[in-house]
Amino acid sequence: MHKQAEPGNWQPVATLDMLRQRAQLLSDIRQFFAKLQIMEVETPILAHCASTEVHLDSFSTSLSRSSGQSLYLQTSPEYHMKRLLASGSGPIYQISHAFRREESGHLHNPEFTMLEWYRPDFDYHQLMDEMQIFLQYVGLPSAGFDQIRRISYADLFLQYVELNPHTSDISHIRRCAAALGIPIENADKLTDCDSWLDLILSHVIEPQLGQKEITFVYDYPATQASLARIRPGNPAIAERFEVYVRGIELANGFHELDDVAEQKKRLMQDQQRRRELRLDAYGLDQSFLAALAAGLPPCAGVALGVDRLLMLLNSVQTIDEVMAFPLARA
Repeated sequence: MHKQAEPGNWQPVATLDMLRQRAQLLSDIRQFFAKLQIMEVETPILAHCASTEVHLDSFSTSLSRSSGQSLYLQTSPEYHMKRLLASGSGPIYQISHAFRREESGHLHNPEFTMLEWYRPDFDYHQLMDEMQIFLQYVGLPSAGFDQIRRISYADLFLQYVELNPHTSDISHIRRCAAALGIPIENADKLTDCDSWLDLILSHVIEPQLGQKEITFVYDYPATQASLARIRPGNPAIAERFEVYVRGIELANGFHELDDVAEQKKRLMQDQQRRRELRLDAYGLDQSFLAALAAGLPPCAGVALGVDRLLMLLNSVQTIDEVMAFPLARA
């Protein structure tokens, strides 16, 4: 539990040199998108709806003491940015504060800075290409990396733990986790293959990723599609990617889902899963769904943690070191 800082701890945690580097990084990001003629936008941080994502919790407040109307700090600007895309904005980006309740640790602060951008008429492979150019532009390869690797989710599991994540059943994945010596708590709550795959990924595979090269992992199981399109086939594939550097997940990108019926179905499934886990079950964002119904252009989008990027550029170990006033001194 975080307590308010002692009066003597009024100074920033990050050094002034680090804060200057943060300012330079934000300037570099804006220069990169200005050269590509991608428009910077601002969307609400406080809004009427919360994300239904199972693994994210939103901070809530109310408009007034008497209204009883809940408002939520946004975990991502995604829904509002897609409403802009559906309105004909063209390519857009945003540097935004985002808020996630109960997220705190050496890589997490409940309030953090997110970069998110969307490219109409791009697929996720084209966006990976642009992400690679972006990382080179801001100087990440020069921070100890001279190579970039791309590997599918299936090949990742086959290479590191000799497990096919698309064809293995839950009992096989559980045996694999046990054989790897992973400490398992609350196993009764791990009721599907994806939960066990995430356990193996976080404990065994992720720490090894991006140690010598920036690593793109792509083509996830369809059950992990989130807001990505699913490519039919055997197996069906979610057209998404994640970027890892020194074992840290830096970015998450999608070939964006534009089917409103499928999107509504997934949101309702998230709601049901949240109820099963006894989490707050938020209402659906009807404005977001209306935007999809009006027509989201074919596009790809990606979200990147700016604080984590600054950590990696400076080889520091905790997110607090790149923030002026993290939660402990907020």
